[in-house]
Amino acid sequence: MIVRAVLAATLLIASLAAMAADFRWSAQGDANTLDPHATNEAFTNGISAMAYEPLVARGKDMSLVAALAESWENPSPTRWVFRLRPGVALHDGTPLTADDVVFSFERARLSGSTFRPYATMAGTPRALDERTVEFTTPVPTPVMLDAVSTIFIMSRAWCERHGVAKAQDYRRREATYAANHAMGTGPFVLESREADTRTVHRRNPRWWGIRHGLHEGDVERVEFLPMANAASRVAALLSGRLDFVLDPPAKDLPALRADGRFRVWEGPENRVVFVGLDQFRDELLHSSMKGRNPFRDRRVREALALGIDIHALRVHVMAGASIPTSIALPDPAGAGVPPALDEPRPPDPERARRLLAEAGHADGLSFTLHCSSDRVLNEERLCLALASMWARIGLDVKVEVLPKARLRPLLLKREASAFLSTFGAASAEAIFALKPMLRSPLPAGGGEANFGNVRIEALDALIDAMEVEMDRSRRQALVVSAVKLMSEELPVIPLHRQVIAWVSRSGISVVHRPNNILNPVWVKVGHP
Repeated sequence: MIVRAVLAATLLIASLAAMAADFRWSAQGDANTLDPHATNEAFTNGISAMAYEPLVARGKDMSLVAALAESWENPSPTRWVFRLRPGVALHDGTPLTADDVVFSFERARLSGSTFRPYATMAGTPRALDERTVEFTTPVPTPVMLDAVSTIFIMSRAWCERHGVAKAQDYRRREATYAANHAMGTGPFVLESREADTRTVHRRNPRWWGIRHGLHEGDVERVEFLPMANAASRVAALLSGRLDFVLDPPAKDLPALRADGRFRVWEGPENRVVFVGLDQFRDELLHSSMKGRNPFRDRRVREALALGIDIHALRVHVMAGASIPTSIALPDPAGAGVPPALDEPRPPDPERARRLLAEAGHADGLSFTLHCSSDRVLNEERLCLALASMWARIGLDVKVEVLPKARLRPLLLKREASAFLSTFGAASAEAIFALKPMLRSPLPAGGGEANFGNVRIEALDALIDAMEVEMDRSRRQALVVSAVKLMSEELPVIPLHRQVIAWVSRSGISVVHRPNNILNPVWVKVGHP
């Protein structure tokens, strides 16, 4: 009997091992950091989500679902109570408590990242008991669940033990323990980390989601291999070294679609790509202009916008993988903006030259356009195309391309005069883009991603009003007013929203979502 029992156990272990799979994938850039509160960047958040979880998460259809909180209630307009799931363990086996939640929200609120306004929006957290957290806010919060869904929960004890009770100062490239290590409750445990080379996670056998049937995939080990060169990523996929590529080059998609060994997954991303401009300094950096900042003049900003042929960018640069827009929101339709307001302005080089002359730049001006090499689709080609279009209206534009790990600190320090930028959000609520991206900086949170230091009092007032307006129709009216004002003032120049394509081996199943984040919990490797 003992022999049979041992044999049965051995066969079960062997069977489980056979079912478990390695999953190797790549993208053009690496996560900026593993500190989940240091910088709010979509790809970085996707890597963080393997080890860390929020109270409320996004499901396959991007709807809000219970995560670390099993339930919540809103007993009064300024009070929310969240009840944690029982039996949730951190990766080291210690239980998650309400104190960890309070600590995490305070840590995010004191960070210098764009997690700060969301943690502030959630209000003041307090542990009522080991499994209950109360949040109180000075005013009603109509988007409370969206706000708490952005904040990852960490272990207070782990952070204090390793000297990382404060979030990493990513702007200054601070080196901290949390930047390369992780301790959360998530479905995968960090095994090893070599920045810009390799990051390996293993399935977390303690994950609470397993007993609820949420670990639907068969992946045991996830190996991420960043590859800056697009041809190298595709070659690694073709050779079998990779199972999945997050950002295949558009030119290779027709061949990959036609090859039965692979599958292309695609759909629109909730992300807007736009040109940002320094509108705060008295003298523009990286420019021939001395003693002046031409971008503070609305006529110059309009001239830049009229010099761009957005539809030509879609055809010749994006190969159709973009949706032209005139609205600096990741999802205007989801935010309730009427389609009639989302008509990109047609190019008008003649009027652009007249506006530049009226603003005192008849002889043109020169400046540097900063772009990244590993952040959005075809970014370097987009920047070169913009420079070429602006040359036709008399502008001399130098394009400087940097890896996002070098460009983002430059943006955070507001040291780029003109830059190609992007903003994505899981929630379609306009406040989640407008407050960090275009609100004048606030001490308590707001304007963290306002890299051009835009300061428009009327826009600030609209953003502040929509943040606390509980009536949906009145909130929509405020959003529409903000969109119209942005169209008039051009604090940024919107270009498009991306259509994103992923590619995998044919035997692999993934869930493609508009946040462009791969979740290995749903990945099934299989064997074609």
